[in-house]
Amino acid sequence: MKYRLLGRSAMRVSELAFGTMTFGEKWGWGASFDESRRMLDLYLDRGGNFVDTASNYTDGQSEEFLGELLGDRRDRIVLATKYTLTSRRDDPNAGGNHRKNMAQTVERSLRRMRTDRIDLLWMHMWDGITPIEEVIRALDDLVAAGKVLAVGISDTPAWVISRGFAIAELRGWTVPSAIQLPYSVSSRDPERELMPMAAKLGLAVTVWGVLNGGILTGKYGRTDGEPRRYGDETPSERSTRVAAVIKEIAGACEATPAQVSIAWALARRPEVNVIPILGARTAKQLEENLAALDVKLSAEMLHRLDDSSGFQVGFPNSFLGAEDVVELIFGKTRDLIEA
Repeated sequence: MKYRLLGRSAMRVSELAFGTMTFGEKWGWGASFDESRRMLDLYLDRGGNFVDTASNYTDGQSEEFLGELLGDRRDRIVLATKYTLTSRRDDPNAGGNHRKNMAQTVERSLRRMRTDRIDLLWMHMWDGITPIEEVIRALDDLVAAGKVLAVGISDTPAWVISRGFAIAELRGWTVPSAIQLPYSVSSRDPERELMPMAAKLGLAVTVWGVLNGGILTGKYGRTDGEPRRYGDETPSERSTRVAAVIKEIAGACEATPAQVSIAWALARRPEVNVIPILGARTAKQLEENLAALDVKLSAEMLHRLDDSSGFQVGFPNSFLGAEDVVELIFGKTRDLIEA
């Protein structure tokens, strides 16, 4: 396991994060307390130190499990959690990005996780209502109070993140250190705006859904009755095509499809600081995913994987990068300019 910097916070986080949405069984699926312990122990033993949860995961049970399981290992962990999602469906102030929900959610999370601070607090999702300057100001207050060390923004449009970043930088508030988003071989939409933004602003990018809910492992090419949490309800033609290419490459490099999918995400470096979040329901699944660190994909394999989805970056990037447009802007001089 190697480590990467979490944006401007400069905290050192492992190159694979451990997502604990599966900790607890209140949602009708997930891992028991004992299995959660086995997974956490395995992850820490392999050198992992970046643990990701959220206030609403299994109705708070994920945070409760972590509070009990971390114990005296708490200080070696970069512990991340999220606020935003509602805790009471009939209360309009019990969800959203505003300061009141942020404050009350953070207090609950601190109690559940038995800690005096959150190393990384995420705004979980953009609510489309709360001004981003209120969010950034309130996050900065939590940092000033010592309850939060670094902040991040998850599942939010690029324009909102970049506006929040600019306001924070201008006013001397805490700037976001990372963004979180779904990303996989078959779902590359973040490459249009979010990832170029992250690269320019020095944001780490933690990614979920690397296996597209299990579809890219080939697991859901059949009807097996296992519950799905996200991803296509029925594998699309694109997902099926991508999964077939992944399976073929996995055979060629003596790896599993899950390992190839994770290794592909890791290979986005050095252009973007991508940190895949591993989610598992059993220690066996987690052990398989951690072994992706040993998988080396050739340039040809990466090219085949990139081509398998048929992804097109679209306007404006494809337009501005076209040779004739570049020549319209720079004439014959672009190659002479070091930028």
